Amino acid sequence: MNTESKQKLRTFLHSCLVERGDQDDFKDDESLFDSGRLDSLAVTMVIVYLEKEFGINFADDFFDVYVLDSVTSIDSFVTARSAH
Repeated sequence: MNTESKQKLRTFLHSCLVERGDQDDFKDDESLFDSGRLDSLAVTMVIVYLEKEFGINFADDFFDVYVLDSVTSIDSFVTARSAH
């Protein structure tokens, strides 16, 4: 994932947090779902975002929701999927 895509992802995740009343900033390696800052509805929104933005088809493979837990883990996931 390039720097521009990573910033778009951060902006998207921040908007998900703001929708839930969370104005606090977050670090790239900070857990957003496991910590409870984002919920299962937000997971769905992240999946749809990644499908649109990066063309990832989540129906293709089994995946662990924890790969979507932080900017760093999402970056790794997208990078690995883009290599296919």
